[in-house]
Amino acid sequence: MERKTKIHAEEGKQELFITREFDLPVELLFRAYIDPEIVEQWMGTRVLKLENKKHGSWQFETSDAQGNVVFQSGGAFHDIVPNQKIIRTFEMDNTPFAAQLEFLEFEKLMNGTSKLTMHIIFKSVADRDQLLQLPFAQGINMAHNRLEEVVMHLK
Repeated sequence: MERKTKIHAEEGKQELFITREFDLPVELLFRAYIDPEIVEQWMGTRVLKLENKKHGSWQFETSDAQGNVVFQSGGAFHDIVPNQKIIRTFEMDNTPFAAQLEFLEFEKLMNGTSKLTMHIIFKSVADRDQLLQLPFAQGINMAHNRLEEVVMHLK
């Protein structure tokens, strides 16, 4: 099965680009990133905080079937322009990864479709390469598939 979410990581650089076209209007795609109820559905995580404003912060927590917390992440918003962009930091608790800087751009395409471009900057090339050794590409593709499935019902 082809992955609709594409990842481009140029050798020797501490950044990567993630792109995906969605069969969703840009307003719904953007909403999937700022509405706590929708985020919880497509990400399969609990939203502890989601302050969608400049200098706001966010915090998510994922638990296993027994209720044990297995993953926590959070960060700060640097800028949000509705239906256009989100600039934020992303930090995973209890991992060797340093904070990342993420630039999310939302683009309106034709006939109710849209495109998401994520530009992620890592502290080092080694950090980026270490993340890419994990099933990151498969995971983000699955998450984006779920996003589209969940938000499709809001159309």
